[in-house]
Amino acid sequence: MEQDSSVAADLQDGVDEFSNISFRPLEVSDVDDFMVWASDERVTHFCSFNPYTSKEDGINYIKNTVISHPWFRAICLNNRPIGAISVTKNSGNDICRGELGYVLAGQYWGKGIATRAVKMVAKTIFSERPELERLEALVDVQNVGSQKVLEKAGFTREGVLRRYFILKGRSRDVVMYSLLATDPVI
Repeated sequence: MEQDSSVAADLQDGVDEFSNISFRPLEVSDVDDFMVWASDERVTHFCSFNPYTSKEDGINYIKNTVISHPWFRAICLNNRPIGAISVTKNSGNDICRGELGYVLAGQYWGKGIATRAVKMVAKTIFSERPELERLEALVDVQNVGSQKVLEKAGFTREGVLRRYFILKGRSRDVVMYSLLATDPVI
């Protein structure tokens, strides 16, 4: 297959074909792209939800959860959603913390996209929400790929929280990662 000349030029300049990453709100019209990752058992294995089996369920999730979420974005490649990333802000005495979550379609794993997205969001969220001093992520101890993403993005591994929550009927150990607003984002 012949490469587009702009892609070839980007590759020569040291920029890979996945450098055009952006964020935007996920919309109901994105349901087909959403279903690519949300229906994949490999992708949803460590997610709080089971694979979506119907487009209608995906539409309902986008309408009832995603659109009303204060900071939920589609991770886009050339403006097409290939995953999602969110930051959930705590309240009360925990207002200084936000929890990061992300998911990426399996065909894009191992290409640096999730790491790039996490870095971009960290820079963005600390400037958009100055009350946030800490961004944290909880990762299943068996989800080595996601742990590597966070470490490459400059997050600090703080430790293992044993039997921290129930995921798909089983109590799970998770690794706590954090990035402070004062930490350098790599």
